Amino acid sequence: MRILLLAFCAAPAFLLPAAEYQAGIASAVITPREPVFLSGYAGRSRPFEGVIQDIRAKALVIRDGRGTQAAIVTMDLIGLPRPLADTVGARIEKQYGIPRSHLLLNCSHTHTGPVVRGNLEVMFDLDPQQRRLIDEYAAGLADTLVTLVGAAAGKLEPANLRFGNGSVGFAINRRQFTPEGVKIGLNPEGPTDHDVPVLAVTGEDGKLRAVLFGYACHNTTLTGQFNQVSGDYAGFAQGTLEKAHPEATAMFLQLCGGDQNPNPRSKLEYASNHGGALGEEVVRVLGTNLAPVSGPIRAAFRITDLAFAHHTRSTFEAQLKDKNPYRVRNAEQMLRSYDERRPIRSYPYPVQAISFGKDLTVVALGGEVVVDYCLRLKKEYGARGLVVAGYSNDVMSYIPSRRVLREGGYEALDSMIYYGMPGAYREDVEERIFTALGDVLRRVGRAPAR
Repeated sequence: MRILLLAFCAAPAFLLPAAEYQAGIASAVITPREPVFLSGYAGRSRPFEGVIQDIRAKALVIRDGRGTQAAIVTMDLIGLPRPLADTVGARIEKQYGIPRSHLLLNCSHTHTGPVVRGNLEVMFDLDPQQRRLIDEYAAGLADTLVTLVGAAAGKLEPANLRFGNGSVGFAINRRQFTPEGVKIGLNPEGPTDHDVPVLAVTGEDGKLRAVLFGYACHNTTLTGQFNQVSGDYAGFAQGTLEKAHPEATAMFLQLCGGDQNPNPRSKLEYASNHGGALGEEVVRVLGTNLAPVSGPIRAAFRITDLAFAHHTRSTFEAQLKDKNPYRVRNAEQMLRSYDERRPIRSYPYPVQAISFGKDLTVVALGGEVVVDYCLRLKKEYGARGLVVAGYSNDVMSYIPSRRVLREGGYEALDSMIYYGMPGAYREDVEERIFTALGDVLRRVGRAPAR
């Protein structure tokens, strides 16, 4: 993995506002050196067979006038499991003094990126060679992420932040209602969030140095028959933006896209088109009168336990007879947990908020969060200056809302076997998360809308 450092250039800034912050950025190629299995689709039977575009990890470190720092790391990966995220966070805090609460780790959830150890491994029956390669990749990834944040923190220069919003419409709700239940398909009437939040980081000379932008949509334009590495539409979007602004680094933040798919799908040109549309919209927003961001950095991080629906040993003994091999594999895992007298009853779920004064609040939720969470947060706390990311700090499962749980389908239940979970969450999952959200938002100074 090679690291490319992009430092801010200090220059006279006549007639420009004084820099409110300091910022530094670093980028690393994280394309695997050896062919490994790509994650996200269970039907793949062999390691990847080429590279459409390199995948990257990027780090943005921002420091306010009091010396408080926040680090945002984005990755073209399916997701980070909690053990890997915790290891990276502890090392960064020890080496660079950035507290875990001030470190946001977000994955684009590309389905043409490598398997990451501990995430969705039930999907694949990996041989010893593949397991070794995946272990080596995870170890190297951890080292790269720690080095990346250190490199960005070591290149801090005066900077200003500005924020705005755009919109693109290729995401569609995928929870299609059929006589056989909810299936993955197209639901034009289902909830979506087409918002494109854009954070511009400029140097003291006024030049654009970094752009953090997001969208709520699965990176699944490239479906299971594609077996080459890429960042999917998010990778193309970052490329479009960096072509328009060659001196800037583009960072994609995956939002609450758990039940959103790009439309149309299954052709490389569609991934390029979606990414081009998203990147061009960000370029357009950058040309508008963005709102200045100022004020102290505050951050809060909380773990809240999400309980699973009741299960017993017999639940999984019956599942051993299932014709679906993934259900059998999941049942075997669950029975081992019973044998070891540690059946999985709940999961420690991360909830985070980072605010920049009263102008911008970034919420980060773990897992594949459905769009209901973002829509509810914007309704209760106001949409202005609010970014709600999923796929952050841990990707352990889908995170359904109460509505989605009651409706059933892949996001509510069927997906849990691939994540090595015992079944669906209890119906109070949404309220448990919103209780934690209320706590972290209060601690960073974001009040409910009136």
